[in-house]
Amino acid sequence: MRLSRSFVPTLKETPAEAQIASHRLMLRAGLVRQTAAGIYAWLPAGLRVLQNIAQIVREEQDASGAQEVLMPTIQSADLWRQSGRYDGYGEEMLRLKDRHKRDLLYGPTNEEMITEIFASGVKSYREFPQNLYHIQWKFRDEVRPRFGVMRGREFLMKDAYSFDLDYEGAVIAYRKMMLAYMRTFQRLGLKAIPMVADTGPIGGDLSHEFIVLAPTGESQVYFEGGFEAIDWMKADFDNQNPADLERFTTLMTSMYAATDEKHDTAKWAEVPESNRREGRGIEVGHIFYFGTKYSEPMKLSVIGPDGKPIIPHMGSYGIGVSRLAGAIIEASHDEAGIIWPDSVAPWKAGILNLKVGDAKCDAICEEVYKALGGNALYDDRNERAGGKFADADLMGHPWQVIVGPRGAANGMVELKRRATGERVEVSVADALAKILG
Repeated sequence: MRLSRSFVPTLKETPAEAQIASHRLMLRAGLVRQTAAGIYAWLPAGLRVLQNIAQIVREEQDASGAQEVLMPTIQSADLWRQSGRYDGYGEEMLRLKDRHKRDLLYGPTNEEMITEIFASGVKSYREFPQNLYHIQWKFRDEVRPRFGVMRGREFLMKDAYSFDLDYEGAVIAYRKMMLAYMRTFQRLGLKAIPMVADTGPIGGDLSHEFIVLAPTGESQVYFEGGFEAIDWMKADFDNQNPADLERFTTLMTSMYAATDEKHDTAKWAEVPESNRREGRGIEVGHIFYFGTKYSEPMKLSVIGPDGKPIIPHMGSYGIGVSRLAGAIIEASHDEAGIIWPDSVAPWKAGILNLKVGDAKCDAICEEVYKALGGNALYDDRNERAGGKFADADLMGHPWQVIVGPRGAANGMVELKRRATGERVEVSVADALAKILG
């Protein structure tokens, strides 16, 4: 895209309502605009980030064996009455009526709907196990929405739901999804730590929150440094092999990790001091086994091989896709602006033409722009160099290709790596190789 023809409304001043770094920078970099309390429009650059995050989430869900569906945002209240949650959910649920006075709601979650859909299609115990997911907008009427997309009322979420014939199968599904989450967050440029969460009346230990470290996190967290050392994309765990999943679980449970609510000072004291890590954390995902909580009241059952009915065990697995956009910024920014990981940046590179109208500068910029295709934002504006540098840093392009008349005369460009600030003079071919490599 050419910046002169793009809708990227950057701001020099910080809006008064923005209290945390991600909210300030998302507004200043032209990613989002608020349309109502806790509700945001995603502008072209922000939408590209959102789509990049969603695609990585999607790829790892598919690799785990989950299947994508798309459920509607509007649900029938009758489904929620069947599960017993309609009256008890609270004022966070947005309730409405259609013209026929039927009770509807804007879905805050999808356990009831997916259970009904699955029940209408499953015929035999032989069709188990299954895991269905979707990436869809949800609404929860927060009493005090704040911190931009980090705690909004409307948000984009990936939620998956597993169906198994027994508890043992549900445990395997749970472990598959935990491994998928560790890979997902690493691909997003994040170090996420799984921490045991409350299971409520169901009990057990199959509930984990995934916490990303950031100074503005809402929870204090404690964990062992071993979590930071693992490369999940290279780790030799086959998510289709129960023995590998058992080995993976043993590794995860062998290291201490807890939020302040679950912190055990006695166990923490057993961790070598050199291996202790503390900080603030942001929750970006949650996985939870809930057994027959929904399948039983909603009449989901199949006849087993012995002729007896089986009530399937279920689990749910959520990732806050729109929340992640904010969390990534909270974890990766400086005073100048956003520092996007390569995998989620709206553009891999910003091309800065420091002298628009100079034949050689224009020619090199056009060459780089053509080679990078949709991966570049070309700053072709008649602006001062300082303004272009400031906007490029603010928007957080992983690479900046800086083209000035002196270097262009020799066929050279300056290549800046946003994360480190390193700047080197290289040929056009070398710059493209680094960006695309």
